[in-house]
Amino acid sequence: MASQSLPSALLDPASMDGVDLDHFWMPFTNNRFFKQNPRLFVAARDMHYTTADGRQVLDATAGLWCVNAGHGRAAITAAIAEAAATLDFAPTFQLGHPLPFRLASEVARIMPEGLDRVFFTNSGSESADTALKMALAYHHARGDHTRFRLIGRQRGYHGTNFGGLSVGGIGGNRRRFVSQVWGVDHLSHTHGQAVRFQRGMQPGNGGLAEELEELVALHGPETIAAVIVEPVAGSTGVLVPPQGYLQALRDITRKHGILLIFDEVITGFGRLGTATAAEYFGVTPDIITTAKGLTNGTVPMGAVIASRDVHDTVVNGSPEGIEFFHGYTYSGHPVAAAAGLATLQLYREEGLFENAAALAAQWEAAAHSLADCPNVIDIRNLGLVAGIELAPREGKPGARAMEAFHRAFDAGLLIRVTGDIIALSPPLMITAAQIETIFGMLREILLDLA
Repeated sequence: MASQSLPSALLDPASMDGVDLDHFWMPFTNNRFFKQNPRLFVAARDMHYTTADGRQVLDATAGLWCVNAGHGRAAITAAIAEAAATLDFAPTFQLGHPLPFRLASEVARIMPEGLDRVFFTNSGSESADTALKMALAYHHARGDHTRFRLIGRQRGYHGTNFGGLSVGGIGGNRRRFVSQVWGVDHLSHTHGQAVRFQRGMQPGNGGLAEELEELVALHGPETIAAVIVEPVAGSTGVLVPPQGYLQALRDITRKHGILLIFDEVITGFGRLGTATAAEYFGVTPDIITTAKGLTNGTVPMGAVIASRDVHDTVVNGSPEGIEFFHGYTYSGHPVAAAAGLATLQLYREEGLFENAAALAAQWEAAAHSLADCPNVIDIRNLGLVAGIELAPREGKPGARAMEAFHRAFDAGLLIRVTGDIIALSPPLMITAAQIETIFGMLREILLDLA
């Protein structure tokens, strides 16, 4: 029977033919509102999206924290096409193909020294759950069978799978899903004592990291497997850590034999002007989770980078056969691996991490120039990321920022909002002039926002 191809319009993202909004249940979306007021992108190039009605929208959020090299990059597109035409899929359970091995080597090259064992996933959520399972497997291989407890942090975000959801600390993500992983506890978030309108890192730790010692005393160090934190908490609204906080966590975890996991799904691949936040802060964890910028958002892919010690303990300390009973059908998918290789090459060739570092001071100044705008109650920044917090409307939390989001889109600017916080994280190819444009447009929106 001859195959019947789909009409070309159905495969064309720029075509509105055959677009029925009813069937797609959209993620993290007010579906009822969106489907009455659809805002659709149909194309993207470099720093801009194109809308369904042909307008250009300047991307101030790198899509969803992920398009670090900018949109529509020809080298990545070509690598994806070649991989799909050559090897559309190959299993990596007891078999393999060259691309994920090559990509793992390239990822290891830019990780902190000693973190060079790479396990591929398909998303940040899967990376978080994989890292947690690695930590449990590590202690089990060492014979520490009582170490089952996982410590997260309030306002933390580690994806939406049950492991990441459990160690995460954003109430809206958790409260409707009561069946979570047992034996989890949380540190306080880092924003309770924060200085408002602080530029860059907060001035002091304030004893926040030392809360971990209290949890160790409460539960016993012999029960705690791992602590997982975002070096900079992104999805909750850009919470920048205090000076010395991450190093203190590293010291305490090392003292008690607890693994430290950095969730770098957002901060990885140049967001702070370095390959990782671990490099930026000078603190090396035992495991780093990544996704988003790994493939520039073109193909879903994540990676968990473990220390040699974690890897070797699990592999060499397990019985003969499969050492780590975990994986995904698409772990190391050839098309995703090709996208990752092309993306990392583009970062190197164009010096995009260096560009982010060079523009960080201008980004900071431009962000804080909005401090005099109505309803702005705090501004936070680090590298090429910023959070502008707005005063909530009485009885309507989140409404003011969401109105800003819609106004920005209609004016030709893509921002992201979480609660009443505007989060900004542009592609790393951004120019000085585009920084001024972003914050100039945002100023006009805030001045006109009741």
